[in-house]
Amino acid sequence: MNILAEIIARKRLQVAEDMARYPESDLRARLGDAPPVRGFRAALEAFGPLAVIAEIKGRSPSAGELRPDLDPRDLAREYVEAGAATLSVLTDGPGFGGSLEFMVAARAAAGVPVLRKEFIIDAYQLVEARAHGADAVLLIAGVLDAEQLARLHDAATGIGLDVLVEVHNEAELEIVAASRAHVRMLGINNRDLKAQKTDLATFERLAPAATELSDFLVAESGLRTRQDALRMQAAGARALLVGESLLRSPRPGEALRAMLHSPQDATRS
Repeated sequence: MNILAEIIARKRLQVAEDMARYPESDLRARLGDAPPVRGFRAALEAFGPLAVIAEIKGRSPSAGELRPDLDPRDLAREYVEAGAATLSVLTDGPGFGGSLEFMVAARAAAGVPVLRKEFIIDAYQLVEARAHGADAVLLIAGVLDAEQLARLHDAATGIGLDVLVEVHNEAELEIVAASRAHVRMLGINNRDLKAQKTDLATFERLAPAATELSDFLVAESGLRTRQDALRMQAAGARALLVGESLLRSPRPGEALRAMLHSPQDATRS
């Protein structure tokens, strides 16, 4: 069983427990008090030709502890000051050291749209996300069939959320195509979840077919340098989702600036 399958098996149990503890009817009653949605894709488009979605998480199954002293508020502010257009916040606790409370805190501190990055398998999690102020959610094609993806995509947009659909390979692109969902943002993850290795050539390989499904591509994982960013832009990326390389840096804001700007830009400023 690969890491993703293990996470989904655990997530099914967690969602069932959450639904028993906090009924969906209670969450829906909170939607009217949720803060207004901040347009996630709109913020990325407004940033320019290549925007960054900066990620907040404490650890990952593949990398272990990344920032044991993580303060989501401080990190959110640092990212935005450095030029992040939006944020992605992991809300899975056991695998990634996150929580819904982290997402709420980061959104309040940063003033930019926030994506709930989670392993979503049930519409309950979408209502939960919006009730806690999420502006967007992630749907992973690799854990859903075409019918599930279409249903969850429609449910998310129906409550005002933007959706980032994520694929890792050609088979998952076929799931997205079969879903016939109107995918406004399509992320291509460069990480092979079975081998737990990243290769930027994954985006380059999948991008031509992906552009048939969405006009807004996001490159995810394995991005470390300005050269990596430019390589993904040249292959068709409109935005980058960057996490581990920033989180491993003692100064995440400086690492983000270095990815967004050439040394010549820094010298001129």
